[in-house]
Amino acid sequence: MADDRFHVYDTTLRDGAQQEGLNLTVADKLTVARHLDGLGVGFIEGGWPGANPKDTEFFRRARTELDLKHAQLAAFGATRRAGVKAADDPLVAALRESGAPVVTLVAKSHDRHVELALRTTLTENLAMIRDTVSHLRAEGQRVFLDAEHFFDGYKSNPAYALEVIRTAAEAGADVIALCDTNGGMLPDELADVVLAAAGTQARLGIHCHDDTGCAVANTLAAVRAGVTHVQGCANGYGERSGNANLFTVVANLQLKRGFDLVPREALADMTRIAHAITEVTNVTPNSHQPYVGVSAFAHKAGLHASAIKVDPNLYQHIDPAEVGNDMRMLVSDMAGRASVELKGRELGYTLSPQDSRELVERVKDLESQGYTFEAADASFELLLRDTVGGDRRRHFSVESWRVIVERPAGGDVVSEATVKLHAKGERIVATGEGNGPVNALDKAVRQALERLYPELARLELTDFKVRILEGTHGTQAITRVLITSSDDTGEWSTVGVDENIIEASWQALEQAVTYGLLRAGHEGD
Repeated sequence: MADDRFHVYDTTLRDGAQQEGLNLTVADKLTVARHLDGLGVGFIEGGWPGANPKDTEFFRRARTELDLKHAQLAAFGATRRAGVKAADDPLVAALRESGAPVVTLVAKSHDRHVELALRTTLTENLAMIRDTVSHLRAEGQRVFLDAEHFFDGYKSNPAYALEVIRTAAEAGADVIALCDTNGGMLPDELADVVLAAAGTQARLGIHCHDDTGCAVANTLAAVRAGVTHVQGCANGYGERSGNANLFTVVANLQLKRGFDLVPREALADMTRIAHAITEVTNVTPNSHQPYVGVSAFAHKAGLHASAIKVDPNLYQHIDPAEVGNDMRMLVSDMAGRASVELKGRELGYTLSPQDSRELVERVKDLESQGYTFEAADASFELLLRDTVGGDRRRHFSVESWRVIVERPAGGDVVSEATVKLHAKGERIVATGEGNGPVNALDKAVRQALERLYPELARLELTDFKVRILEGTHGTQAITRVLITSSDDTGEWSTVGVDENIIEASWQALEQAVTYGLLRAGHEGD
């Protein structure tokens, strides 16, 4: 298990799951827990057993289905109700029976919350903390305490907030996590409060929300002020603006502050783990997320590229490989020769100075017309092949295409596409029907070519984006279409631009099929 001197505590499955639009099944939670254990976190908060059937079921299944190598499971719950003994409280009993070796209790540390939300006295709240902590400890479970609304409570009544810490520690709580529940703190003021709380001599932790955009910074400030337990969520999930992003916290502490928190090989797997979790949660990944976002080490400006060509570290704060990420060169109208040379090298091509100059001019000319290559790597590689190889061999040529959109009376709209192609010495005419013009064209192209290129059966269009470009108006506007395609091994994006949305779509579709055939090993005829 992870080193106990400093805790990395994940609360994705409980606090992170409160994010709007995020809904995890029990199977999802078990899968995310395995990913987090693979990162090497010390504690995984599984949920609130007894409060809802899903979390109760999670802990039941975790006993037999989770084989954790690094982490311990923590069950989350509240202190006993006012006027009831901890031993007699059914929700406390659910914590005892969860099978979790660690229980994290939430307790009020803000005097107004005690009186208005719990509707009890300050003295009874302390008794609830003392009784619940000591009862669970006597039952053999380790206890952490989340001091809810601690920082707001400290502003309101510092003596009482500190007494909550002392009471929990004296009753046997191993850690008292100071919670910025409303997420309103800034790093300097938060650090001052943590230093004051450290005077209780209790072991302290930190739990921050990101409502000021400072959750990670506040967590780091708390560590500098003396806490040895950090809480957060994968990818910064959580209600409102989210929680402290645990990946960013871990990377900052380990790579910038020298903490030994997770195994080096696990840190190098962080990007994969972050993206794997987004697949489970079905939350679109933040491409600009620090360390693990696909744009975290992406360079666009020509000035940056010139420097990176000399030394990649001139514009990167770490080696991306340390967190399992990669440097990427983006090609756009801001590109210079260094940008396209580096991008070419990334794609496996060595460009001559003449090739580089010609490619830069072609990129800038096309982007002035509305194309974008930073979001369409496949289109750029095809352009690069045309530049380097002259007349690139084609897999097929287009004689014509046609799309008819029809809505029968009382029926649904149906699109029918006919394509006339030449491939491998044959003239092929094929027709396809779809629920839209692009879908119909896609089916027609597949019908025409799959006999000659069976690999196209594995190609799938996974995303279709349309944008009306600035500077034009109404139905005559210039349209940009981005198509994302995938096969068994990865995905790629292509772009088309035209006044006619179907023509723009056809350009992107034709490139998508061509690039898919190149990936399958067909260089063309």
